[in-house]
Amino acid sequence: MDRSNLDDFQTQVSELLIRHRSVLDVMSKVQETASRINRSLTKAVTECGCVEVAAKKQTYDSSKNLEENKSYLDTHFTGPLCEHCRDVVTAELGKNLFYLAALCNITDIKLEDVLQKESTRLNTLGVFNLS
Repeated sequence: MDRSNLDDFQTQVSELLIRHRSVLDVMSKVQETASRINRSLTKAVTECGCVEVAAKKQTYDSSKNLEENKSYLDTHFTGPLCEHCRDVVTAELGKNLFYLAALCNITDIKLEDVLQKESTRLNTLGVFNLS
């Protein structure tokens, strides 16, 4: 998504967000939509069964470098989402993005700037970005 699309999206959110304009409402909506993402993925596993979670201890060999260990680290997520579950998860992600953009609007932060700064940080820190 290029800058104009992000700016257009952020403007669209500003125009459409009417009822929940308070920062408190928007913060709670960001949290609620994140929970709905988690719930939709959980239902894909427990109700639909199109995907599975097979979690176990991550194996990490300290004698190998990070790149060599990467192939041993697992997401614990197996299988493709069926079309229905993919649609539900996509919709929930979209709602979360909507409220994230609303929070950017309230704080006068451009979503593009957030993405650019995070990308720069990731490029700078590389694999050490979340340790």
